[in-house]
Parts: sequence; structure tokens; C-alpha cells
Amino acid sequence: MSPTCETPNCGKEAKFRCPTCVKLGIDGSYFCAQDCFKSYWKDHKKVHALVEKLHPGSALAADKQQPLELSWPGYHFTGSLRPHRQTPRRTLPDSIVRPDYSNDGTPYSERQSKSVLRVIDDDAELEDMRVVCRLAREVLEEGMRAVAPGVTTDEIDRIVHEACIERDCYPSPLNYYGFPKSCCTSVNEVICHGIPDLRPLVEGDIVNIDVTCYHREHHGDLNETVFVGKVDEDSKRLVQAAYDCLQKSIEAVRPGVKFRDMGDIIQRHAHSAGLSVVRTYCGHGIHRLFHCAPNVPHYAKNKAVGVMKPGHVFTIEPMINLGVWRDQLWQDDWTSVTVDGKRSAQFEETLLVTETGCDVLTRRLADNGRPFFMSQV
Repeated sequence: MSPTCETPNCGKEAKFRCPTCVKLGIDGSYFCAQDCFKSYWKDHKKVHALVEKLHPGSALAADKQQPLELSWPGYHFTGSLRPHRQTPRRTLPDSIVRPDYSNDGTPYSERQSKSVLRVIDDDAELEDMRVVCRLAREVLEEGMRAVAPGVTTDEIDRIVHEACIERDCYPSPLNYYGFPKSCCTSVNEVICHGIPDLRPLVEGDIVNIDVTCYHREHHGDLNETVFVGKVDEDSKRLVQAAYDCLQKSIEAVRPGVKFRDMGDIIQRHAHSAGLSVVRTYCGHGIHRLFHCAPNVPHYAKNKAVGVMKPGHVFTIEPMINLGVWRDQLWQDDWTSVTVDGKRSAQFEETLLVTETGCDVLTRRLADNGRPFFMSQV
């Protein structure tokens, strides 16, 4: 007989166990879904505290004796954020279809592809793209709803990972060129590619959650920046401007427009708000490949090639900074931060060029399409 959810008055069939209970060796702790688990969390976590008190030699208690914050001797941090310990890489059921890099981290299909602007004109493949992008949006929504002071980015990664599994998706970032987690979580001065770890989010942080899902052998990619509790006015201004930069560029997407024109639109709006645009990273083509042609820079007077045609699928994902545009890489070889330690915000959607404009494949359906941060204000 299948176990039932332990949330009071639920009684539904359980689908997963509390990961902390598994680590501590506590029997039971079955739940039906993330919403049920989160609603009962305040009461359920008392079990963990009791086990720690009665059994100080438990796995969790021993783990807490180790420092969470990592030390990188000789490295100059540009801001106040520090790397923290990471949990082991998460696993997936054998039934989940995997991209070619899932085993050794090498995206062979990307390396073998030519820099050609591919037009998708097959109805079945377009439907695959619509499905995976809708699922990716659902996964991101799960992750954003978990954001709160005290929640670790590792916990957000767990939620994203399990939400992918529930939808028969592979989390595309996992082991892509060796990336150790299932999504990117970029906090405060982190521009992009932040690795989820055991640092709890604190009141006043901002965090970008970047999700990509692989389903039916296609990828869907998007991200949003959200508030952790109450944030200062500069953070509100930054996040709003980053969102507006994306929206203004999307409005210009249509057949015949040059990809390089997106940078002019984005930089013009960012500069009008007294902000800068990151130049190191850009939007990209996406379909069966995670990253491919075209490149879509977000800064003005760039040299991107190509003209938009119906059937082109790509992302726009402007990274906007409060200070200067330059970036610096942490010693983990992934985390990109602002060189002056000031905050950065980003938004991303996957777009399909149509005959008359574009279709935002990863668009938000809740709250009339408004971004999540607007519901936090």
C-alpha cells in the first residue's frame, strides 16, 4: 500500500519524503506535493530539532559543526556575498530522458553544430517547444514561491529539481559543462550563474532564479529576479528597469529586425534609468540545443549577425547593474559578479518569431502575465 501524505487533513498519496528526515534517518515523513510540504513545514521541522537534541551525533548535527561559509585565501570579493557549502549533486529517475552532456558534462551536439540561424518550420517541433517552455515556466513559478528570508538557495534548487521530475523534465543546467546544480540562483551582486548553496536568504536580498528544462528533446529557458522580504528603493528601481528592458526589446521582435538592434533598445532604456548593461553574456538560440546561434547581445553598437525570420527561436535576457557594467568571476569558475559589488538584476524569456511579431513561449499566465516581483511590492 502506498504511503499517504502526513500533512494533517490531507490523506493524498505521497510522492516524496522530507530530504532532511532521510538524512537524519527518520522513518516516515512522506508528503504528496511541495505545497503541502511547505504549508506544514513550521510544525514538521520540530521533528528535526528534537532529533538533534536527543541525538547530537546525528548526521545533521555533525554537518552543522562544519562552517557553512567557504574561505578562498587571497581572493578579493567585490561585495558582501560569500560562497557557502553545497550539498551533493541531485539524482534523477532512470525514466527521465537526458541531454547528451548529462554523463560527462560535454554538450557534444552543440560542439558539432554549425553557427547557422536555424528556422523551425515543423509543426511537431514547434509544439515540442511550446510544451517544454510551458513546463519550464511552471517550474520557475514553484521556485519563486519558495523565496523568503531564511530559505537557502539550495532549498530552492531542490524544489526546482523535484518540480522538473514531476513534469518528466531534465533540469538542463545539471552537469552542463559540469555545473553542479539544477538551476542558477544569483543573489545581490551576482550577475548570473550563481550556484545554489547553504547560505540562507536574508531580508532585503534580491535573487534571480534561472530555470531551463529539457523535455521531448528540447530546451525551454527563462528567469526572473524577485525580492526577499522588503528591499531598498535602489533594488526596486533596478529590478523594474531590468524587466522593462526585456519588455521593450520583446515589443520590437518581428521578421526583418536585426538581432543586434536588441542591444540598442536595451541600453537606451537602461542608461535613461542611470543603470548599465552587462556585455559579457548574451541571449542565444535554443531548441534541441541549449545554446546555439544566434547570439543576442544586450548592449548598443554590437556586432551580432543575422535578421529575424519566422521560425527563429531564441532568448533575450538582459543583465542590468546598479553600478558599472564590468564583471568578475568567482573561483568556482561559474559565479559572475559585478566588479564594484553593486547589485545586478535579470529577466529572460524564450521567444518564437512569427509572421507578424513574436510569441513569448515562456510567458507568465498567472496575474495577467505580470512578473512575480510585482506581486511582492
